[in-house]
Amino acid sequence: MNRVRGAGAPAQEDWDSATLAACRAALRTGSRSFHLASLVLPARVRAPASALYAFCRAADDAVDQGDDPARAVAALRARLGRVYDAPQRGTEGMALPERALAAVVHRHGIPRALPEALIEGFEWDAQGRRYDSLEALCDYAARVAGTVGAMMALLMGVRSRAALARACELGVAMQLSNIARDVAEDAALGRLYLPQDWLREAGIAPDAWLRAPHAGPALHAVVARLLAVADDLYARAAAGVSQLPLDCRPGINAARLLYAAIGHEVLRREPRAALQRAVVPRWRQGWLLGEACWRLLPSAAALDAAPLPAVRGLVDAVALPAREPPAGAERLLLLFERLERGERREGLRTLPARAARRVSP
Repeated sequence: MNRVRGAGAPAQEDWDSATLAACRAALRTGSRSFHLASLVLPARVRAPASALYAFCRAADDAVDQGDDPARAVAALRARLGRVYDAPQRGTEGMALPERALAAVVHRHGIPRALPEALIEGFEWDAQGRRYDSLEALCDYAARVAGTVGAMMALLMGVRSRAALARACELGVAMQLSNIARDVAEDAALGRLYLPQDWLREAGIAPDAWLRAPHAGPALHAVVARLLAVADDLYARAAAGVSQLPLDCRPGINAARLLYAAIGHEVLRREPRAALQRAVVPRWRQGWLLGEACWRLLPSAAALDAAPLPAVRGLVDAVALPAREPPAGAERLLLLFERLERGERREGLRTLPARAARRVSP
């Protein structure tokens, strides 16, 4: 890969084959759904998206699988500092995920606040946090997945507030689907992400359940409630997909449909099977990929809905400032200017006809 040079971003990501292959391998083994969705992204987005995922995967593994999670988090923050210092200091000595990330963030103008928030979410995992409410859980999901949605939007050149809000919410929805699918795996690690107040309302004592995880109608109802929230967010995200460049819509639409299907597979299971990992069948994945390519969602319904409180900070960190609408007299002057420009354009279009009439016998 090209080293990040000089005082600014490189002119482009110049991926060598080994770097790109390693990033794609991390994506393929770490997330089958996201890997499938990436296959229908344009190459100009697929390569940096793979690099972004490779860093996220390496960072998550460093915290989850290390002997000292707190030290791993501190090391991640130091590595991120080197990534953002790369235009001045170069990338010599960086590991592959950091070199790839440096090229991506400087090329696409990704503010440091986004990967910083991502690392904070990993830190919350290392601390073994639980979440008393849906709102608190969404704060976590915004960090570990909403940030990725925002960064993906930037890879596609999208910076409007409305579209970014929907991108962040799509990330939150995906994380809720993962949480619903991975209840048993998380419990084996001593983690419980389902909202604690919902569990208590269903008659489940969180501490006792975590000591002896078991399936049943009560747990199934809590999981179904969480997936209903995710489905609402997937529906809102459709409006954001309609704001992406046309060649990017199938890939992001595929991610939306594939991750939603994970939740639907969870719900198809009997309550007593709620702790078994749900997998979307391959035939269904293929069908959804095809659907994503023809269903490009031109409607902008719900595009301007207020963002989830959990993602507002992410949107504020990225979005271009909205232009204030002109007031009173200024608005009137602008109207006259537009009318005058329209008249001039009309005059230019009719000039040849008028000239022909003047010279006609």
